[in-house]
Amino acid sequence: MTRLVCLTRPIDPELRSKIPPAMASMASVIAPLVDYHRPEAKGRERMMGLFCCEAHDLPHGEGWGEEILSDMSSHCGTHVDAPYHSGNLIEGKPARKIHEIDLQELFCPGMVLDMRPYERRNDAYTIEELQAAIDAVGRPIQAGDAVLLRTGQERFESLSAEWFAYPGMSREGTLFLARAGAKVLGTDAPGWDRPFPVMRKRFEETGEGSTIWDGHFAIQEKEAFIVQQMHNLAALPASGFMVGFFPMKLVGTSAAPARAVAFLDN
Repeated sequence: MTRLVCLTRPIDPELRSKIPPAMASMASVIAPLVDYHRPEAKGRERMMGLFCCEAHDLPHGEGWGEEILSDMSSHCGTHVDAPYHSGNLIEGKPARKIHEIDLQELFCPGMVLDMRPYERRNDAYTIEELQAAIDAVGRPIQAGDAVLLRTGQERFESLSAEWFAYPGMSREGTLFLARAGAKVLGTDAPGWDRPFPVMRKRFEETGEGSTIWDGHFAIQEKEAFIVQQMHNLAALPASGFMVGFFPMKLVGTSAAPARAVAFLDN
């Protein structure tokens, strides 16, 4: 019997009120604004208008429940980045958008790299640390794998200062995993690269453009799908499972919110 494990972070509109002022620009990737049309209120009014009826014509005097979402990024919550998120050209060819990715490509063997021993907060993991975590799994990365980084961010409350001070990936680390065969690169951190303030400070100090978003830009050299804001990686073994990422089929977009699910054979 196969057991399903949800690896998706809940999209909770209440989190909008908890975003630190310094990270206000991140609001649309945390949760949408939601206008709730309750059955006893706006939902009823909407149905009365559509059907030209009165409240007493509806069962229990109620209409339907409906929600209107706004200010929501295609990168909201747990989401899959299409290659196009990293630029127009990937491996010298036109980058694929989310609707151009076959669902079968996003259903693959998974392995969890336990990066917690390395405590790279506000910094990028080294290739040596990534290799040590792979060695601990007991098998190498194989072509088509989903490699999921358990960073330890599960310890912190969502949107806390500690949660935003996450460990990330560099160009070198990203290419190391992708060239080893990883097709999906996942993390339970808010982002794949180092935090934006960290990258900005590094650029201000060095003037080197190569330090800007270098983990994502590495996909231009080797195509892979990045999945961010994963959840519940502690429930998985190091390997021996399948994992599926099921993004909304948004036409022409660089990403889409997704339901990420692991399939474990008991």
